[in-house]
Amino acid sequence: MKQYIKRYAKHFDYPLFFTYIALALFGLVMIYSASMAWSVNYYGWEPDHFYKQQMINLLLAFPVFLVAAIFPYKHFQRIGFLKLIVAVIFIGLILVHFIGYAGGGAKSWINLGFASIQPSEIAKVGIILYLAGVFANKNKKGSINNFNQSIAPPVVVLTGVLFFVFLEPDLGSMLIIGAVGLCVMLASGIRFKLYLKLASIVIAGAALFILPVVLFAQDVIFTEKRLGRLEAFFNPFSDELGFGMQIVNGYLAIGSGGLSGLGLGQSIQKLGYLPEPHTDFIMSVIAEELGIFGVLFVLGGLCFIVLRGLTIAMTAKDPLARMLAAGVASMVGIQTFVNLGGLTGLIPLTGVTLPFISYGGTSVILLSLAMGVLMNVSMFHKVEKMKK
Repeated sequence: MKQYIKRYAKHFDYPLFFTYIALALFGLVMIYSASMAWSVNYYGWEPDHFYKQQMINLLLAFPVFLVAAIFPYKHFQRIGFLKLIVAVIFIGLILVHFIGYAGGGAKSWINLGFASIQPSEIAKVGIILYLAGVFANKNKKGSINNFNQSIAPPVVVLTGVLFFVFLEPDLGSMLIIGAVGLCVMLASGIRFKLYLKLASIVIAGAALFILPVVLFAQDVIFTEKRLGRLEAFFNPFSDELGFGMQIVNGYLAIGSGGLSGLGLGQSIQKLGYLPEPHTDFIMSVIAEELGIFGVLFVLGGLCFIVLRGLTIAMTAKDPLARMLAAGVASMVGIQTFVNLGGLTGLIPLTGVTLPFISYGGTSVILLSLAMGVLMNVSMFHKVEKMKK
């Protein structure tokens, strides 16, 4: 083990590491700034409550990152490990419907007493590890293009995950998990025609499960809040004091910031006009306080992680390394798009957090795990290049 750590530590991906740290620490500062007024006025807590909680989250997340960076990623294709991942994902997604509580309109949280976890966040990373491991094994056996033996089982698992996340209902996470799953499959090496067939089956299978729920449980899925968000997407100014308030005040925050911003801590919209400004709308506060420079800092860091992951995926010879890198990169990229798309009005609001920046324990810990996996793959990739 010592020789393994010594060999791979020489090829530590410092740019990737420092980008991850910079985004996490920047997010911590912005959570403190964005949440102070909301913490006091809405919850009656101390102004630094969310800051302290996120500090604890990061102190837990960093060791997770280090363990994932050291743990040899090739173990992810072991059958026992794959079974464990599937079990953890489905146990969490099933339990949340019985003992979970609602947060942001979806019953997606489980209270453990000392902390709360979000099973759909676990599913985002878990589905990457599972699909990458399964397809790597099939690739090794030479049966990856055999639909019945190699492709149907993981497709069933992915469709099942999408169905249970939909039932919460957490439509934003369902969209991310589905898109990330298809990205991992695209990087698996299966024939493109077969991939198109596979993608259509995933979409059709998810629709087949979801359609009866939509038809017979409309009151559960299409709640007043969700319909209001959909209407606000088309015209937020028609109900700017109701469902359109978050989008409209987000626009005001972004417009007020201009080029250089009002200054750190000087946001007006966070003083009660913008609900939960430290979560999915934290980029609005960044734009208002730090202007275009703060926005570019965040987008630059996230783009670097995505491009780094995609570069590793496109150049890696090992199928497992390729799929893991593609999965992590696509997860960060797609989640960023969904968050900023809702904030800017490109797509309806989903309540998805901005990676590494928004407040959230489960989110930052699981993202740190994913970053550790990407770091491990990056180090292995460098070692393989040095050997050649």
